[in-house]
This record gives sequence, C-alpha cells and structure tokens, in this order.
Amino acid sequence: MVDVADKLACFQAVTGLEDPDLCTEILQAHGWDLELAISSFTSSNQSSASTITSDSDPRDSLDPTQYASSSGLVPAPNPSIAWKLVTLPFSVISGSLGLVSGAVELGLWAAGGVLSYSLGMIGLGQGRGGESSARLVSVSAAASEAMEFVAAFERDYPTTRPNFVGEGFMDALQRSRNSFKLLFVYLHSPDHPDSPVFCGRTLCSEAVAAFVNENFVAWGADIRASEGFKMSNILKASRFPFCAVVMPTTNQRIALLQQVEGPTSPEEMLTMLQKVLEESSPVLVAARLDAEERRNNMRLREEQDAAYRAALEADQARERQRREEQERLEREAAEAEQKRKEEEEAHERAAREAAEKEAARARMREQKALSLGDEPEKGPSVTQVLVRFPTGERKERRFHSTATIQSVYDYVDSLGCLEVEDYSLVSNFPRVTYGRDKQSLSLKEAGLHPQASLFVELN
Repeated sequence: MVDVADKLACFQAVTGLEDPDLCTEILQAHGWDLELAISSFTSSNQSSASTITSDSDPRDSLDPTQYASSSGLVPAPNPSIAWKLVTLPFSVISGSLGLVSGAVELGLWAAGGVLSYSLGMIGLGQGRGGESSARLVSVSAAASEAMEFVAAFERDYPTTRPNFVGEGFMDALQRSRNSFKLLFVYLHSPDHPDSPVFCGRTLCSEAVAAFVNENFVAWGADIRASEGFKMSNILKASRFPFCAVVMPTTNQRIALLQQVEGPTSPEEMLTMLQKVLEESSPVLVAARLDAEERRNNMRLREEQDAAYRAALEADQARERQRREEQERLEREAAEAEQKRKEEEEAHERAAREAAEKEAARARMREQKALSLGDEPEKGPSVTQVLVRFPTGERKERRFHSTATIQSVYDYVDSLGCLEVEDYSLVSNFPRVTYGRDKQSLSLKEAGLHPQASLFVELN
C-alpha cells in the first residue's frame, strides 16, 4: 500500500505543483485516490498534452520532464512530447510472451529506476473501463501473425523498408528493452486507400527506413489479425496509416511517446522520430550506463568469487591429489586383477566356442554326407563331377544326373576342406557361376551332364 508521503510526492512530481498544502487538499478531496486526483488535475490542463489524441484518457497524459525530475534526470529543454501511459490487457501480455512473469515484471531498463519511481506510483490498480477479456493468443499464433505480416510487407515492398521483427508485441517490447532502444510500432490497414502511398513513399523511403533500422526496434501488425486489432484498440488508433513510438514502463504498462495518424511525408516522419529519439536519449543513455555499471559490478563480484575459489582450491589441491593418487593405485591394482580374470575367461570362452563350432561343423559334415547317400555306379544317367579347391586339392564323385546342384554343395561341405561357408561353384568353359539361385537345378538341367569340372571360388 502506497503511503501518504509517497502519494503526495508522486502527485507533486506529476502535476508540477510545489505547494504541499495545495496538493494535500486536492488528494484529500479525492479520498487520497492518486489516479483520480491526477485525472481531475490533468483534465483541466489538457492543453499541455497537444500530441495526445482527443479520445485518450486525460489521466494518462504526462509530461516526460516531470518523470525525469522525479528520477534525478536533467529534463530536455522545451519538451513537446507528451507521455501517455497505456495499460496492456492480460490477453496481449500472455498472448505474446507466453510467460506471464516476464510481462508482469516489465519495468524501465534502469534497476531502481530511471523513471520507474513516478511511473510505479501511478496506476497501481487495474486499468479502468472495460479491458478486453478476449481469448488468449497462443505463442505460435502471435509469432505466426507477425511473420505473416513481415512476409507480406517484404513481398509488397521488396527493396528499402524497416526491418520489422517477426515476433509478438511483448517479445518485440522485450527486445527493445534489452537493446536499449525505443519500439517503433506500425499498424497496417491494407484496405485503407492511404496505406500503399504511405508505405511506399514514407515508411519505405531510404531516409526513414535507415533511421528506424538504426535507432529503433520495429514491430508491425495487420489490424485484421488478432494482435494487430488488439493493439489498435489499446493505442486508440482512429486514423490510418498509424505509427507510434513506445517504451516499456512498470505494472504491465507502456509509455506512448508519440503517435502519427494519417498520411505523413518522409520529412515529417523523420523529424518526429528524431525529436522523440533526442528527447528520450537521457533515459536511454542513463539506462545503458546503469546496465553497464551493473555488468561491471557483477564482473567484479565474479572476479572476487573466482579469486576466493582459486585460493580455496589451492588449499584443497594437495589433499585431493593425495587421495586421487591413492585411489589411482588401488584402481590400477583392481583393474589389473579384473583384466587378468577377463583374459582367463575370454581364453576359456574362445576355446569352448571353438570346440563347439568344430563339433557343429563335424555334425554338419556328417549330416550332409548322410544326405548324399551312396555314390552311384557309372552309367548313362550318372554324372561325373570334379571339384577343385583353392589349395589345389581335387575331389571327384559321381552323382545321379537328376541330383541338384545343392547336392554338389553338400558334398563340398561334407569334405571339410574349406574354413569358410560363403563360396560359389564355377565352371570354366563356359564360365558359369552356380550360385544359391541355381541350386535347385538338376545337374542335367544345368548342362553339367555327363561330366563336369567345377572349381570353388571364395566370395
């Protein structure tokens, strides 16, 4: 709960009134409702906010120099930019980021803060009026809408153009915050007759596009899309083409620094952007310096922590080295013993497997020899087959001419002359390979009757 002194100080900073008694009377008259008191005061002084559109809420129009003074900044001379605080609905915050905590903790860049005191004092409650309770846009939908807009804009204006980011509004706002830049917002109305001329001659002019790309994070949306429509309502866009320059503040709000509605020349647009950037530069510079100071402090702490850890590790190194040496010796002894056992087991296993393999081969040779039956006597239906092995050894046997080539393979296997199982039987003249696909042929069908000379070819 904001106490009386803080409310009084904030009211003085916002309104510029120096008389504490007068400020106290105004706050008391409004039941110490800070927003209501500011709204009542600014309603009678709207002429100081000439750049805010006529349909905006007076209590949200604020002079940036008052914020600067409350934060200890030197105000820019003769400021003409009016600040308007805009509360972001939950549907936009959660729809763009998908992480509510990232949006709830939106603040100014400087911790403790550049402008954060005054802005934090205002609008602590929920935004007035009927804020949209529309269904949340998923992360993929918000990103998809942004990428579709970027693709369509690049297709229509393929040369010089602002580099719009293909992400949701809150992500683009966070990007601008991280890069210490303002966020340039363009809401595109494809059906408006002024949009093509504005985009082609103003927004995509070489000077404007280069200035935006150099100094701003650019985000655009089609007002026919969900997030573009919501942002047009939030920023109260009444005419198109519509451009705005915003920056993040506290309590789920953004500061609307400037907006341009309707046709605008490149010169006018460039002048406006230069003015906004010039008058916002104290905030951006202070934020950047503050972030740099925080990084330096963090680096210093990390260096101190590193020095402490190094000293601690130096004290522990000798003890650790002694333990590691002892553990190493024990481990090597255990590994040597384990290796010896494994070698013994491997030798025994190899011998056992070799014996089992040899026994299996012997059984296989015996079975195939039995499957061949007795060797037939010579006759017209008997084929004489000579088999030559790679070692030069020759074996000869008679087969019935109706026997298959598989029988010859079985005969070779039964001899045990080969240490391998992958081989083929080949005839020389003509050279024919009798592979596994021909084993079902009879010797006569294969042209090997009445006699044949085959040699074993290893695969």
